[in-house]
Amino acid sequence: MGQRFRRGFTGAEKTELWDRWQRGESLKAIGRAFGKPSSSIYNQVAPHGGIRPAARRRSRLALTLSEREEISRGIAVHQSARSMARLLGRSASTVSREISRNGGYDDYRAALADDQAWARARRPKRCKLASNPWLRQAVAKKLRSNWAPEQVAGWLKRAHPDDESYHVSHETIYRSLFVQARGVLKKQLLSHLRSKRTIRRSKQAGLNGDGRGQIKDLVSIRQRPAAVEDRAVPGHWEGDLLSGSKNSYIATLVERHTRYVMLAKVPNKDTQTVVSALIKQAKSCRVSCISR
Repeated sequence: MGQRFRRGFTGAEKTELWDRWQRGESLKAIGRAFGKPSSSIYNQVAPHGGIRPAARRRSRLALTLSEREEISRGIAVHQSARSMARLLGRSASTVSREISRNGGYDDYRAALADDQAWARARRPKRCKLASNPWLRQAVAKKLRSNWAPEQVAGWLKRAHPDDESYHVSHETIYRSLFVQARGVLKKQLLSHLRSKRTIRRSKQAGLNGDGRGQIKDLVSIRQRPAAVEDRAVPGHWEGDLLSGSKNSYIATLVERHTRYVMLAKVPNKDTQTVVSALIKQAKSCRVSCISR
């Protein structure tokens, strides 16, 4: 059987993926939203260390597509590079380089030249840690001593208050650790971070993420009525889920007045499975009680 083809992510889907990740949604939750396994989502965020890549923008100095189309039309009517440059308000050398690097007068095409310029512009900018060996070594030494990036950044400012070339933000340190493509700080230094994570998680993940471990419309146990609290009235049940080894689970229901217990073994801990198992168990107990 041939290997199953899996469609990649479109540009719009990648934007939504990163939006969800930054809101603190889990890999599994994002995967469910796209109908893909969590491993596919991990493969999208891991190369960037969990840090959303910056949106690409064209330089304000670069030639635009409309300017390249003007150059293409000028070539078609045999205009010189200098006359085309005057019409565009550009230097003659800019127009000349544009034509020579994109096929010359015979093969220049505006759309193709624009695409190639966009591809050539994808050059990673070297961060301060990459261009300053002393700074890189000082940061690595402090990280190996279990200093947090925030502490390292603060120490550098205090040690060199008048020389900004020795200053680096904690965010730059984090990015250099999590985004290994930068090739600045070794991956082994991640083990010295307090979180021990290999990819960066949004601060929202622990605040208002995808609701893992949270009950929707939760009512605190402190708000239950007194009749339930003092066990004076029969008919109030208290449920719980017991987790054992090898992903084994038992759902429990306890009647608070009589202390009658119902147990139901469940294959997993998702809400629908647990609720269905308890309903089935309650029905079987009811039939058993009536038959007696």
